[in-house]
Amino acid sequence: MKMIRSKVHAMGRISIWLVLLLAQSAFAQTYELVIKGAQVIDPANSRHGKMDVAVNQGKIVKVAPAISEAAAQVIDAAGLYLSPGFIDPHTHVFVGTEAGQFANGVNSVSPDDFTFRAGVTTVVDAGTSGWRSFPTFKKQVIDQSKTRILAFLNISGGGMTGAAHEQDLSDMNADSAVALMRQYPDIIAGVKIGHYNGKEWTPFDNAMYAARQAGKPLFVECHLPEYTLEDQLARMRPGDIITHTFEHIKERMPVVGEDGQVHPFVLEARKRGILFDLGHGGAGFWFDQAVPAIKQGFYPNSFGTDLHRFSMNSAMKDMANVMSKFMAMGLSIEQVVEIATWNAAKAILHPELGSLNQGNPADIVLFRLREGDFGFMDSAGTSIRGNRKLEVELTIRQGKVVWDLNGLAAKKKGF
Repeated sequence: MKMIRSKVHAMGRISIWLVLLLAQSAFAQTYELVIKGAQVIDPANSRHGKMDVAVNQGKIVKVAPAISEAAAQVIDAAGLYLSPGFIDPHTHVFVGTEAGQFANGVNSVSPDDFTFRAGVTTVVDAGTSGWRSFPTFKKQVIDQSKTRILAFLNISGGGMTGAAHEQDLSDMNADSAVALMRQYPDIIAGVKIGHYNGKEWTPFDNAMYAARQAGKPLFVECHLPEYTLEDQLARMRPGDIITHTFEHIKERMPVVGEDGQVHPFVLEARKRGILFDLGHGGAGFWFDQAVPAIKQGFYPNSFGTDLHRFSMNSAMKDMANVMSKFMAMGLSIEQVVEIATWNAAKAILHPELGSLNQGNPADIVLFRLREGDFGFMDSAGTSIRGNRKLEVELTIRQGKVVWDLNGLAAKKKGF
């Protein structure tokens, strides 16, 4: 009987030990995901160095030189760079079935098809929808996409539906635009004016009024041939954004003059706080503008790619190619990451998207810099050479892997 009691006590002690061991193990598994050993570039926090990043429930929970706690999944990122997910503040993603249109049309593209492979986790649609068509855009594209989609609301009610409609002053109702922005303050990033060919300042004034009332930036696309670039910049406020910075077309004065110098009024506008977006697109980027401007220390605040059906197959390619192009023109990896993350996040008034702060959405990109001989093109059909090219390995959107080029996050199986 004594022996039986002794065995029972021993079994009880073993059971308690097992329970404590299991509890300790469960407690030790603190994180859902830890990315280890990457070269972190987080300009918002002046971080640049080898660090680990931990993620739980779609949020960043820790960034440290070494994270020793257990995790459900560990990704070895040795030899790779890690930054916040890239932000593209100039895209056209109101895709639909309308032929020849950007708004609800085939000239826009489905964002998930092109964003994650380039490290982009957030896009801003640049006025493809207006105050009348935005609800369709939201239901049809924004609510269906894994990519985070924000929008600049076109002052033209129908958005980008073709030249004839975009000249209709009666459709540019500022009060209707303001009401919609107040209804969707977290999605609508500002107001867009562009593609107007008339001589009236009414579209610009209405768009500015709506932006002021909503407390949002004005996004100016520059295809306004009757307005001089100097006049447009003079009317803009600090924090307003002008795009197609290095465009060289007859519709507008370029930022670099015939003497090879950036115009003084352009430099003055930047000094006042006007933000210059790249707006690469199919025709919006020229080396004869960008190269001399960069040599003079003038480069874009953000890397809007102007993603649409035509630009992605021309000189632009994607965000990773654009960033590589600017490195070929002399910018450092730290500079291009800052432009693609923290600068863009501040410009659209969403600073939580451009940094690795604790509690921010776990939008993360892992990439490598390939060494070699690479060519980069502009809209004029000319090219330059570069010896480094950014290649995206892994993209994480709110803690979930959405692009994995070489199976870094996949289960390993030997044969």
